[in-house]
Amino acid sequence: MSKAGLGQIGQVALHVSDIERSTNFYGDTLGMTKIFDAPNIAFFDNGGIRLMLSAGEGEPSGESSVIYYKVADIDESYSDLSESGVEFQDSPHVIHASDDYELKMAFFKDPDGNQLAIMSETGELS
Repeated sequence: MSKAGLGQIGQVALHVSDIERSTNFYGDTLGMTKIFDAPNIAFFDNGGIRLMLSAGEGEPSGESSVIYYKVADIDESYSDLSESGVEFQDSPHVIHASDDYELKMAFFKDPDGNQLAIMSETGELS
């Protein structure tokens, strides 16, 4: 827990231009479970953290934040997502390595240009 008493992230909001297209991408292509939706809004469960997609008028979409999704096997996830139609900007690669730790990532975008990534960590960060 942080000094301010902040706990884990409870929800992340992304502004999208087309709620139906984005709902299909996050639900069908990425395989997230939709919790519920309403006009111009959809909520997905992502390992206990809610993802809210919002398509309100005048709201900007794309390239304002990055969401990093932890995966157990980055090469397997990369392959599965590529087969589902995700177009990666790069293949999984080492971002940081030390004697006992390695961080790998691969980046892609959703239909509105929001930057997303998969990441895996092995070993212990010291």
